[in-house]
Amino acid sequence: MSSLYTYIDGRYCSDKGGKLFLNINPANKEVICHVEETTRSLFEKSVESSQKAFEQWSSLSVIERCDRLRAAAKLLRYHNDALALIEVEDSGKPWQEASTLDIISGAECLEYYAGLAPTQVGLQQSVNNDFFYTRKEPLGIVAGIGAWNYPLQIACWKAAPALAAGNVMLFKPSEETPRSAAKLAEIFVEAGINPGVFNVVQGGEEVGSWLCDHPLIRKVSFTGSVTTGCKVMKAASSSLKSLTLELGGKSPLIIFDDAGLDQSVAGAMLGNFYTQGEICTNATRVFVQENIYDNFISKLKRKTLSVIKAGNPKDPITNFGALISEKHYQKVLGYIKLGLTEGARLLVGGKQVNTPDCQAGFFIEPTIFVDCNDDMSICKHEIFGPVMSILKFNDEEEVIRRANNSNYGLAAGIFTKDIQRAHRVAHKIEAGICWINQYGVSPIEMPVGGYKQSGLGRENGKETLNQYCQTKSIYIGLDAIETPFR
Repeated sequence: MSSLYTYIDGRYCSDKGGKLFLNINPANKEVICHVEETTRSLFEKSVESSQKAFEQWSSLSVIERCDRLRAAAKLLRYHNDALALIEVEDSGKPWQEASTLDIISGAECLEYYAGLAPTQVGLQQSVNNDFFYTRKEPLGIVAGIGAWNYPLQIACWKAAPALAAGNVMLFKPSEETPRSAAKLAEIFVEAGINPGVFNVVQGGEEVGSWLCDHPLIRKVSFTGSVTTGCKVMKAASSSLKSLTLELGGKSPLIIFDDAGLDQSVAGAMLGNFYTQGEICTNATRVFVQENIYDNFISKLKRKTLSVIKAGNPKDPITNFGALISEKHYQKVLGYIKLGLTEGARLLVGGKQVNTPDCQAGFFIEPTIFVDCNDDMSICKHEIFGPVMSILKFNDEEEVIRRANNSNYGLAAGIFTKDIQRAHRVAHKIEAGICWINQYGVSPIEMPVGGYKQSGLGRENGKETLNQYCQTKSIYIGLDAIETPFR
């Protein structure tokens, strides 16, 4: 059986003291490979490699750096199917999703920042006869800590702006999906990006804590849970690292009575069952105006039972895959049981998928609860699985208040044909992303991030590039110095 190791300076490195953990396919529980956890010794070598690479990479012109990022994007597209297969095997998501979105969106991110970085400029301003100017400079070594739902895409979302700005990145993928970040590192080197510019360490919480504690690492970009995000923030505070935290959500989807029923149902299904519900922005609280409530749930039930096809994720017709692990599978089942205990009515789903090609893996049926209230656990806590809770509302003021009654503030959706109401409600919703008559679309050009406990900073968009830079002001004196000390 193959093994996966730490990737430093353009090659894989092993340390006999490293503990091994298993990379398991969640769709069938088969072991894909053994992964050697990065030891402290190898971690320090990776930091040394990154420091040397930073001197070389940051000295290149922005055009040279971005040309190499474009070359890497071309290689990602060329290897799309092989990389998509890795994502399917590691995460359990369907092939039809990974092959058409995950790798392509990563390539688009590299291309976007390769185009954006050369346009970044400082400013110049006169002060009497003197003047000053500013320049954007890279931070140095930045750490990326990825999540398991979009392994390669998230690695690109973090690496692209960081590298385009002249930084180097030390990246730790999730233990559940360890392979694609290492393949990305190989592709970067093949594209001409200096070895050491993107090193990959493997492991769990301990390795993550080293990234947050190390004094030579200037920034941490983390995607994951609120609980872990708080630990990252606390650890990074010891050296005042810059932070980007893309955390959890319990996003509301508000469906007004003038919205098209077909479009609204499609949005609710997309916002709950894509990637088998394992998306932080998912709209797991679906608020439906009371006079269309019955028609909505009737159509939603028919659609869910007829168009969702759970099965072998490698089968092109499968559009609903396996959950990431047994631990997570049991967590989701626990919330379903809790929903029933607290009085929600199960409309569809609620148990393991029982077809022959799903019995060996961690498959849970798309699950919909109706007759829910705001105080139920399934309506308050992030489940991160295919569990939709539907709540009834009467008027606009009420639903805004209830939608905002959450510690999270990552995303929201509004379905209505009233354009004035759409914008009015969007402006009052406490969330970093708000979709109107759409859900879940995240183009690279659009900033992604949350309010409240859903995170700090943004990924994607123009402002993210500035978050990987520091501003230096340079003052030039042309007049004689004014001083009392002559």
